[in-house]
Amino acid sequence: MSDMPRTESEWRAKLDPAQFRVLRQGDTERAFSGKYWDTKTPGVYRCAGCGEKLFSGDTKFASGSGWPSFFQPLDAGMLDEENDNSFGMVRTEIKCHNCGSHLGHVFDDGPDPTGLRYCVNSASLDLDETDAD
Repeated sequence: MSDMPRTESEWRAKLDPAQFRVLRQGDTERAFSGKYWDTKTPGVYRCAGCGEKLFSGDTKFASGSGWPSFFQPLDAGMLDEENDNSFGMVRTEIKCHNCGSHLGHVFDDGPDPTGLRYCVNSASLDLDETDAD
């Protein structure tokens, strides 16, 4: 997107403080605190940083983790994966391919058909209820 922020100050102006901490600094919101952890509303979840379509509400499931969880993205090419060894854990971080924003992590303990659990911070998502992709 041509109007996507490029500098830290532009990102700070676009995002609220919680979004900035998660999307741009890789923070994690507390479990069961985000606005989408228990949402069942249909629609498409977009990156809060750039608006890119990331997940369909049809792939969202109740993982019990306290964060929105999906068993697959709309398009795997829209997510970048990186090794994350922070806090003494070995995890796979997921970022928005379009803007590089931190979204959460992916784990191999999800349901069929993929066996994956994309565990995403609510602060990194915007639910578009008008899009039933």
